[in-house]
Parts: sequence; structure tokens; C-alpha cells
Amino acid sequence: MARSALLNVMVQAAFKAGKSLSRDFGEVQNLQVSLKGPAEYVAQAHRKAEKIVREELMKARPTYGFLSDEADEVIGTDGAHRWIVNALDGTTNFLHGIPLFASTIALERNGEIVAAVVLNAATDELFTAERGGGAFLNDRRLRVAARKALSDAVIGCSVPHLGRGNHGKFLIELRHVMGEVAGMRRLGSTALDLAYVAAGRFDGFWERDLAEWDMATGVLLIREAGGYATDFDGGNDMFNAGEVVAGNEYIHKALRDVLHRPVPTR
Repeated sequence: MARSALLNVMVQAAFKAGKSLSRDFGEVQNLQVSLKGPAEYVAQAHRKAEKIVREELMKARPTYGFLSDEADEVIGTDGAHRWIVNALDGTTNFLHGIPLFASTIALERNGEIVAAVVLNAATDELFTAERGGGAFLNDRRLRVAARKALSDAVIGCSVPHLGRGNHGKFLIELRHVMGEVAGMRRLGSTALDLAYVAAGRFDGFWERDLAEWDMATGVLLIREAGGYATDFDGGNDMFNAGEVVAGNEYIHKALRDVLHRPVPTR
């Protein structure tokens, strides 16, 4: 596959961050003596990885804006471009020694995501996409799964945890969806959940209470793999709404229909 110069910059930055995270991940199991110690170590690993990504990207394009989960937004002087970064998506997995986490980089141009990189350094899986150029896993072109019926589908989702998300609303949605599908899955990294939809591993996915850096890469990956990624109403306001529903044409519609079922009164 041929990559643009900008995508090569993004891939290089992700691999440098991934190398740093891989070293730190190898030390996590040796730090399980208290909650405070390992958690702070992971936070430091996250900050270090983001610093690497930021330096690589800003060195290549110093006029671009920069948005991440770890620092205040930088407004770019060119006014058209912005990097959207999550250097460690899946911190809880990382903390517990689960090899499902990712470094993610998206490039936004005039409000549209035009390039995306998701790297799981623990498994050597690199997901990339450029607008109009398709989506890839390493060098293999991706296509969303072709299943048409929810009853045959495996659906990914988020699971709200302590201090995060609307637990009651999620349980109602889960109740509705789980009775219609072949299986439910949660990876612990939204970026990987969405990349798995693009790769055809999951047939669909939904999640609420998201930030831009959680889903920017996955939205482009899925669309370039022939799928749909929208807000819950089927529109393009995912980032403002903080929500996403994804799948192929059939699963996306069916999943949205289920999620819009009225709340039971008893």
C-alpha cells in the first residue's frame, strides 16, 4: 500500500510511542504491590508516549493544531489542520497487564478526519486509513463484515464503570441489544473496538460519553472499510454528541433501531 507523506509521519510517531509503551508495559507486572504505584506508573507512561507523539507531529507540521486527552488544546496557526491524539487508549488494560491498548493519531482538515492511525504495539497490529484511500491492517486492505442480521452478529460495546457513564441507561440498552445478537464483546479500548469493526471482527459497535480522541480514528477506519459510523440519529454529529454507532449498512440500521426502543415502564 502507498502512504502519503503525512500518513508516514503519523505512523512513525505511533511506532515511536508504541516502542516506549512496550517497554513500560513489560514492567507493569512487577509493580503490582499497591494500587497507587502501578497507576502512577501507567500515567507517566501515557504522558511520556504523548510527549513523543506530540514532538514528532509538531516537528513535521508545526503550524497544525493539537488536541489530546492529556494536555490543553493547541490552536494551530494554519487554521485548517488539527492532530487529534490519544497516546494510550486502554489505560486500565495497560495497568492490569492486558495487551489490548492503542496509540491513536487522527488528522483533521477543515473539520473532517482525513487520516487515521491506530497501533496496538503489544500485538504489532497497525490500522491505517486515508480519506478516499481505503483502510488497512498492516498491509491488508480491510472490509467491514457482510452479515445482515443482528441474530448472526457479534456486537462490541462499552461498559460504564465507577464514576463514568450512565449505568442505568446502558443496562437498558444492553438488555435490548443482547437479546437480539449472537454475542457481545468489550475490549477496553474504544479505538480498538472501532478498528475491529473496520476489520470485520466485530459486526457493530455503540458507545456514549466519548471524546473526539476516543473515536476520531475509528470513524474514518470504518467508513474507509465500507461501513457506517454515525451518531445515534444517523447523522454526522458524533463528536459534539459524544456518541457513535457503527456497522455495515444493515447492522448499523438494525442496531440503531434497537437502541431507539422505548424504555420499558416495568
